[in-house]
Amino acid sequence: MRKRTSYTLLVVFLILCALAGALYLRQKAPPEVARLLPESDAIVYINLKPIRAATHFDRTQLTPAPAYQQFLDATGFVWERDLNQAAFALHRMPNPNGPNGPVAYSEVFEGHFDTDRVRGYLNSQAIDRETYANHIIYSIPVENRTLRVALLDYDTVAASNMPTTEQIHSIIDRHSAAASPFAGSSLLSGRYAEIPAFSTAWAIGRLGFPFAVDNKVTVGGLELPVSADTTFIASLRYSPSLHLHGGAVQLEIDQLTPDESAATQSAQALNELLHVVQALQKGQQPVDPELTQFLSTISIQPHKDRTALKATIPPELLKHLTPGAP
Repeated sequence: MRKRTSYTLLVVFLILCALAGALYLRQKAPPEVARLLPESDAIVYINLKPIRAATHFDRTQLTPAPAYQQFLDATGFVWERDLNQAAFALHRMPNPNGPNGPVAYSEVFEGHFDTDRVRGYLNSQAIDRETYANHIIYSIPVENRTLRVALLDYDTVAASNMPTTEQIHSIIDRHSAAASPFAGSSLLSGRYAEIPAFSTAWAIGRLGFPFAVDNKVTVGGLELPVSADTTFIASLRYSPSLHLHGGAVQLEIDQLTPDESAATQSAQALNELLHVVQALQKGQQPVDPELTQFLSTISIQPHKDRTALKATIPPELLKHLTPGAP
């Protein structure tokens, strides 16, 4: 009897260890909406639930465009209220001047959907349909492209405006494989471990090319001293250490460089650009105190094979940047 009790306790202990290990791996794994994405040049992820709780942007009354109002009336889906998580894969187009522009997107959304109403809307808009792995893919014309949309389950929708069906098929295949914690694109597998823990939003990959012209990255009219092929790792996360000061969000961006020398040169160039932006901001009338405060927190330093930018976004500036702000 004593031996049988020992074996029972051992089995229970091993089961608890296995469950703890599974929970640990699940916690360390990328979000499922990101793991479903196909191969791409860059990935962007956002968790709207904490941002919604912090800024209450879903309470702001907006006047939607007529086309979007039609979507609201048909589906009842209000993204400010109903969308929880979203992940985007950015695909570089071989011909940036072609009909598909410089970049295409594959997307996975998780939230509260009335699937019957969404399915009815997709049926009303689709010009073609395909059944793949027991899922219906709706082809919808949007801005001279074909947007392919599939309902994966009651709370998840996938879409892609790539010229071929390969990407939407890949998303469905990954979903059918139950999205193992070890699954995901090569970019996600190779870089996700570098994302700071508890990040509300993050991005990895060649993020410059959507803004690039002739391989030069331009943002807000300013040309950045980086190539469109540069790999970045960016994240936004709430900083508990700033809680006593009203809370704030920590921004971190790492630019990966070939070596330490390149990292030093890049940091110098970016700091020179930062000084120009800070001077221009001081000359603006009226002065935006939140933006001025944000710019004053930016630090750009070389670190081994990367250039690291860190900054703190004040709560009031975050509210201005969220949807529905004046």
